[in-house]
Amino acid sequence: MNADFQISRRGFAGGLALLAFGRKTARTQGFAGLGSETSGFAAVVPGRMLTFPADHGPHPEYRIEWWYITANLMDSGGASYGAQWTLFRQAMAPGAELEGWANQQIWMGHAAMTSANTHRFSETFARGGIGQAGVDAKPFLAWIDSSEMRGLDGMSDTAIAPLDLKAAGADFSYALHLDAERPLVLQGDAGYSKKSERGQASYYFSQPYFKATGILTIDDKPVQVTGLAWMDREWSSQPLASDQTGWDWFSLHLDSAEKLMLFRLRQKDGQNYFSGNWIGADGKSAQVAPADIGMTPTASTEVAGRKVPTQWSISIPSRGLRIETAPLNARSWMGTSFPYWEGPIGFRGSHRGVGYLEMTGY
Repeated sequence: MNADFQISRRGFAGGLALLAFGRKTARTQGFAGLGSETSGFAAVVPGRMLTFPADHGPHPEYRIEWWYITANLMDSGGASYGAQWTLFRQAMAPGAELEGWANQQIWMGHAAMTSANTHRFSETFARGGIGQAGVDAKPFLAWIDSSEMRGLDGMSDTAIAPLDLKAAGADFSYALHLDAERPLVLQGDAGYSKKSERGQASYYFSQPYFKATGILTIDDKPVQVTGLAWMDREWSSQPLASDQTGWDWFSLHLDSAEKLMLFRLRQKDGQNYFSGNWIGADGKSAQVAPADIGMTPTASTEVAGRKVPTQWSISIPSRGLRIETAPLNARSWMGTSFPYWEGPIGFRGSHRGVGYLEMTGY
């Protein structure tokens, strides 16, 4: 697929819009069609109160949403790994959900596992209405084919924990247990996450406090691992403006037990849109002023015919943070139907730690 239409969990809707409406139309609607007209779908507006467990489930009145896990893991010998699983839902048309094959929901699952010298991924598509994929709010279950994220007995709705996650591809699999003692974190303004100054936004919350244990299997060789994981939930009908060409998104686990979410939405005029959330070890969070966010690429990697910025300098002067990031595997390319870069990273400087980086539009 042409590089103009690179996509990730945040671009799945536009990718399916390309399939439905054609590439020429999507080109006039910004990155991957995400700036397209959303007539008939629900709008994201400030002031909506997020409620649980209801918002763990699907929101078919909105055009797109995803359930997304990343995990930074380590084995007993100190070797590092990453695991990622995402379930996407896309409504191809507004209106009440129809039954069976007439259902207008399309589902897509991505799974990946990364080490210092390998990156494996898989992709699955499913149609709504026939039981092949979906999400139940309570008891919580998100699934596509045999891959699933399942709430366990006694799951806390306000923490979405504990969970079991399992997924597999042709040459890898993983089974992880995720637990967290702290509640969910609302991103943006009480869950209303702006994506531009022109009204584009999503509803967005995270669970950045997961502790993970489990088994990764690569080429039939199982590895016991432990580590940290992060869950994101977002839904929207028009998350990007028509002139936004892609994004760079970080989720960071700091050695101080604090967490940091940052993203940069790149605009054609160079006036990029920044957003961030500093999350304390006590669970309290505060938005980072856009003017206080510095995100500068420092080195790139040639991968899949693209030049991708895989090392970054990040600063937040008000928090005394100045770090340099580096990927575990610079070739963490998701060569799916709608390709993007996503993989585990480490960082050092004023703070040390691990996290995940996602980049689209390169």
